[in-house]
Amino acid sequence: MVIVDQIPDLVCPAGSLPALKAAVDNGADAVYFGFSNTTNARNFPGLNFDMDEAQQGVDYAHQKNCKVMLALNTYPQSENWPLWTQALQSAADLKLDAVIIADLGLLQYATQHHPDLSRHLSVQGSATNQYAIAFYYEQFKVKRVILPRVLSMTQVSNVVEATPIEVEVFGFGSLCVMVEGRCIMSSYVTGESPNTSGVCSPAHAVSWEETPNGRQSRLNNVLIDRYQPGEAAGYPTLCKGRFQTGDDIFYAIEEPTSLNVLEILPELVNIGVAAIKIEGRQRSPAYIAKVTGIFRTALDTYKANPDSYQPDPDWLQQLQRVSEGCSTTLGALHRPWQ
Repeated sequence: MVIVDQIPDLVCPAGSLPALKAAVDNGADAVYFGFSNTTNARNFPGLNFDMDEAQQGVDYAHQKNCKVMLALNTYPQSENWPLWTQALQSAADLKLDAVIIADLGLLQYATQHHPDLSRHLSVQGSATNQYAIAFYYEQFKVKRVILPRVLSMTQVSNVVEATPIEVEVFGFGSLCVMVEGRCIMSSYVTGESPNTSGVCSPAHAVSWEETPNGRQSRLNNVLIDRYQPGEAAGYPTLCKGRFQTGDDIFYAIEEPTSLNVLEILPELVNIGVAAIKIEGRQRSPAYIAKVTGIFRTALDTYKANPDSYQPDPDWLQQLQRVSEGCSTTLGALHRPWQ
């Protein structure tokens, strides 16, 4: 008989105050948000928080024993450095539970000027092995590392075993074909790096057009995709476009699909993962409520009776309906050759 003393924290996205409340109300252990500027990697118009909204969100979450974390997961440049340091000061003023940081310089600044702020290493920091993680722990006393979505289950297990700090993994949402924090595809086309401007496809560079061949999406005038009548059209990113390769047109770099770890939840618990993160600060409150509620139910079901845990087919069906491309995958976690 398996006895489970501790299940991973469920960490959920909040791109708006209604989304934050939806995550909290549906069972999140922690929520993460960003400010309305380039200090976070979801810098879309109309998304994220000003200080007043952030304070409301923190108050709401803390009243319900839910932690709140701030994503500072882009890389500051010398000319706009004060924007990031002000964000750290705001995090301290808001009494946040953690800041999620990618940049070495910002981690150093946070360690020196805000030592009481708990520091998590962002997935954008691209730490994929025990030695990189040990460096961040020794230099900046990072409490938790968020692993990139390019590791197999064997690799994740090895990292957890060899690492002195908490390990967080993604459990549901969009995948990234690149090691996070090292992508230059968007900047090649738009001249703006997602690691500094906070978005893979800047809104000003995106255009749509209706043509005799169907609806088309372009990124800085580069044709990304063409859609058939009635076909759902996603927000265009270079890595998930369809391109002609030889005589075929297909998703040449990455197919639109969502990570979903419900089938391997027992394995993640058993190897000692500290937190499971839901991706999607750009998604609606209804999406956040749905995904958070299903993962909360799954985690609680496993804890109550780990020996008989099986993901409910209805959970999987509901998640597939809200996933990218209406399909889900275990991604790199389930590499058969590892």
